[in-house]
Amino acid sequence: MTKKGTYTGTVLVAGATGKTGRWVVSRLQHYGVPVRVLSRSGEKAGELGDVEIVVGKIQSEEDVSKAVQGCAAVISALGSSEVFGEASPGEVDRDGVIRLVDAAAKAGVKHFGLVSSMAVTKWYHPLNLFAGVLSKKFEAEEHLRKVFRTEGRSYTIVRPGGLKDGEPLHHDLHVDQGDRMWSGWINRGDVAELLVVSLWSEKARNKTFEVVNEDEEEHLQDSLEKYYDRLAG
Repeated sequence: MTKKGTYTGTVLVAGATGKTGRWVVSRLQHYGVPVRVLSRSGEKAGELGDVEIVVGKIQSEEDVSKAVQGCAAVISALGSSEVFGEASPGEVDRDGVIRLVDAAAKAGVKHFGLVSSMAVTKWYHPLNLFAGVLSKKFEAEEHLRKVFRTEGRSYTIVRPGGLKDGEPLHHDLHVDQGDRMWSGWINRGDVAELLVVSLWSEKARNKTFEVVNEDEEEHLQDSLEKYYDRLAG
């Protein structure tokens, strides 16, 4: 686990005022990483504490381009909340993430972390009844892999199970690859921790994986970097 202040590049968090995004910001602050957020609401973003705020929309190419300038990394915790309109899966989970990926690459961002979802390759999963949200997330994943798996860039995609509020580092985790899981739960704090750790963990580079709590009763007292060791093994 890195010491505070080891990672000094500014990290843009998209979706920072959402439930998972707030955990991402909190864990970055825990490690002393400079944080910038892109948010529609400067007032809501102001609740996040010591962050640089860019007021804008993920639907705006101009706003997104402004937000990524000068950032070393981006972590996207974007998520749709409506079936139609600007907050729909097509506008946010697919087009919004794709727009962010392209702007980040153009601005010279080195690493991109993405919160996706378990079962994104399963078009028949019940969650896909919400305006094809899983399929839209998978399209965004594919675009990220295409753009950032090049020399000088990297990505980490975390596909969590069902999300619930909770601190990180309190449960052992079950990680897998290949989208073979169907169900399970995980604390938002752990999802955030995995993405933040990916900033400095070489073994997290260019990895896509699913993750859920292994056992509600088992408590983790070690760094989550060990899970990247397992994936790289």
